[in-house]
Amino acid sequence: MRLPHPFFQLPILFEVERLQAEIAALPPYAWNAHPDRLPGNSAVRLISVDGAETDAVHGAMRPTPWLGTLPYLRQVLASFGVVWSRSRLMRLAPGAGVPEHADINYHWHNRVRLHVPIATAPAVRFHCDGQSVHMAAGEAWIFDNWRRHHVANGSSEDRVHLVADTTGTAAFWRFACGQTPPRAQWPTVRWDAAAPAHLLTEYDQRDAILPAAEVQLLIDDLRSEVTTAIAAADAGRCAVQFDQLLQWFVLDWRQLCALHGVRGAGRSDFRQLEQTLRAAAAPLAQPLIMRTNGANAMLVLEKRVLQHLIAEDSGSQA
Repeated sequence: MRLPHPFFQLPILFEVERLQAEIAALPPYAWNAHPDRLPGNSAVRLISVDGAETDAVHGAMRPTPWLGTLPYLRQVLASFGVVWSRSRLMRLAPGAGVPEHADINYHWHNRVRLHVPIATAPAVRFHCDGQSVHMAAGEAWIFDNWRRHHVANGSSEDRVHLVADTTGTAAFWRFACGQTPPRAQWPTVRWDAAAPAHLLTEYDQRDAILPAAEVQLLIDDLRSEVTTAIAAADAGRCAVQFDQLLQWFVLDWRQLCALHGVRGAGRSDFRQLEQTLRAAAAPLAQPLIMRTNGANAMLVLEKRVLQHLIAEDSGSQA
């Protein structure tokens, strides 16, 4: 999700020793390798599709058995009063890092990633769009993951963060991005064994066909960011034609939705329109990038829109 600044620190604190004690009790086999096999990166799944050992982002999100062993961490999540999507404990080994990238996938269009550091050191730095911060243990942070960012653990200890995805409520966004009071006034969420920890998790929201209104939103957002990467003679022509293709695609997709609805009828018609756009746009996109993060326009079109237009069947997303 795009934010007006690279980082926002939320005015709230958590009990570090309690969090650290809970994660220290996890067995070694709770930790899984990063989906992309990044060296020194591992995670414990806390909220996942159907509560299973998966890193998928499409489907009904449920607490995993591991979260059931972490009562204070569950209380931390519940204290924000938001609906959570995929959430994990993410660990960086000493000297490890997360390479620079931008989160351009569909999942991130309307979701932000909350960080609550649990085990860390001053030499752990989070970089986003030219700025760098140390997120201290027991704090809470969000950042603009559309911008390019990376993380480096320059310490001799493991870095562990609670990392949780949410679209956030209006109250959450006022709290996260509003005027910040002096730190001495920030509340600390104390462990309370008697406190209810009712956790809200995402339901499976997918349609068989992505509705026209959402396609319009995604395409218009993409069009607003496209610019030329090189001062080539035909770069401007490519940009104009690429933009026109996207406009035409939205009109045709809307017509198919009017004809077939979004429950899965006429799937072959939708697929043909998707493939036609992909074939026509690819030759135009080489000199085109996203203004904010430099990602190739075709890559963003593919990952943020095309891959998510049509579910393979009633229970899975393409």
